[in-house]
Amino acid sequence: MPADQRIRRLVQLFVGLVLFGFSVALMVEAHLGLDPWDVFHQGLARRTGMAIGTATIVVSVFVLLLWIPLRQFPGVGTVANAIVIGLAMNSSLEVLPRADGLGAQIAFLVVGIVVNGIATGLYIGGGLGAGPRDGLMMGLAARGHSIRVVRTSLEIAVLALGWLLGGTVGVGTVLFAVTIGPLAHIFIPLFEIGRSKPTIVPD
Repeated sequence: MPADQRIRRLVQLFVGLVLFGFSVALMVEAHLGLDPWDVFHQGLARRTGMAIGTATIVVSVFVLLLWIPLRQFPGVGTVANAIVIGLAMNSSLEVLPRADGLGAQIAFLVVGIVVNGIATGLYIGGGLGAGPRDGLMMGLAARGHSIRVVRTSLEIAVLALGWLLGGTVGVGTVLFAVTIGPLAHIFIPLFEIGRSKPTIVPD
């Protein structure tokens, strides 16, 4: 692989991860609901007193441990994903203004979801390793289960647990669920490096 392509992959990976953390911080500040995993992260943070980004890192490390019996192997992007997103979330939440009023909340939510789609395209398109949660999904699917069933089961489980722990479920949760797939379908092929054909995003 040419050196310039390796550099581009790394830059794209880290830009994508930082933007991903920023996008989740926007959705947190919107107070209109989070995606299933972040409902869980937020609920865990509220129960333990950790910052939500710190809770995200803790969960990421735990999920990576679940890769061991599944014989999944992390890439540099996997390790970076586990750490950088949580740090970016904490940093963003420290500087973001409050979303005062429903109009500001909706703006934060919509921008957060769109930026999340762009960020997903950037870091997945870099091709440096699946995130901890995606790797868990793929590892379980490799044991003979449908990707759709595995993904749905995991997200329902973490959503329910996060809600029980006090995470925010709302219209943002639904909006994220119905838009992130189409956004990823647009942005992953757009930012994919070193492939002649677009990535097929597992549903």
